[in-house]
Amino acid sequence: MTVKAAVLGAGSWGTALAMVLTANGDDVALWSRSEAHVAEMEATRKNEKYLPQATLPRNIRVTSSLREAVSDAALVLFVVPSQAMRDVAGEAAAVIRDDQLVIHAAKGFEQGTFKRMSEVLAEQLQTHDSAQIVVLSGPSHAEEVAEQSPTTVVVSAEEIAYAEQAQDYLINPFFRVYTNPDVVGTEIGGALKNIIALSAGMSDGLGYGDNAKAALLTRGLAEIVRLGARMGADPRTFAGLAGFGDLVVTCTSKHSRNWQAGYLLGQGKPLGDVLRQMGMVVEGVKTTQTAHALAKQYQVEMPITAELYNVLFADKNPRLAVEHLMGRVKRHETEDVLREL
Repeated sequence: MTVKAAVLGAGSWGTALAMVLTANGDDVALWSRSEAHVAEMEATRKNEKYLPQATLPRNIRVTSSLREAVSDAALVLFVVPSQAMRDVAGEAAAVIRDDQLVIHAAKGFEQGTFKRMSEVLAEQLQTHDSAQIVVLSGPSHAEEVAEQSPTTVVVSAEEIAYAEQAQDYLINPFFRVYTNPDVVGTEIGGALKNIIALSAGMSDGLGYGDNAKAALLTRGLAEIVRLGARMGADPRTFAGLAGFGDLVVTCTSKHSRNWQAGYLLGQGKPLGDVLRQMGMVVEGVKTTQTAHALAKQYQVEMPITAELYNVLFADKNPRLAVEHLMGRVKRHETEDVLREL
């Protein structure tokens, strides 16, 4: 049966998810705030700015009207940057109904409030409480999803029936979807891995090797588990797709914007120049600010995050940051993680 869906956000990930839905036979409205962007996509049937290698299927309708996109959809998928979520959700609230499935695929916290995206959506929409909102996360570069390369993701909701409904809409032979009831862990894993990806890119930009990257991934995961557990996540979630899986792909892939930005920083380019060169949102930068504040709030030790914060916002030399990480006081490997479990 054909389902009508709305994808809000026509960046690379929103476009790729629209293509997943159309591969399942659904009719999709892909929304962009920019009328010029919509006109270009209509004329070329491509998203040249964000996903140039993909051709938009005929059953993707592009629009700059939220009402047109949402009004007759069975599911509404929010795929906008975390710092735009509150505004877009506030606009969409006027047209979203309580019988529509709401999913989000943003990986970050709201700056200032430190709220997770499901919390922001629940506050803005009011038609859906937090238990009904589904989170989509996992190792999933848009470029590969658009090419129908095998991909596995996870959908989470406090009321698992909503996650299972999302699973039914999204799963297909190239896009395998698992469910998980741990919304907190899924959102925290998806956000914090961007910090470690920035660090991994910086390590590569400095010319360090695989040993250094393996250390960053491993000790970075320990930081994610420590903060996540203190914030109420199930630590087991971080061993899965939204944790370890997303961490690996984001820290090692040429498609990762956070890795690319970190690489340029490691080569000595200033943060402002890096962000201008990227041309797309690098979620890890603002997430580093938030995680640094959360670590203080929850009294959790996050040395990689702290050093990256100093590189990004206090002009610390990246090599000096590495020296300070390597010269920290001796520790047992697991004592700090086990204390949080």
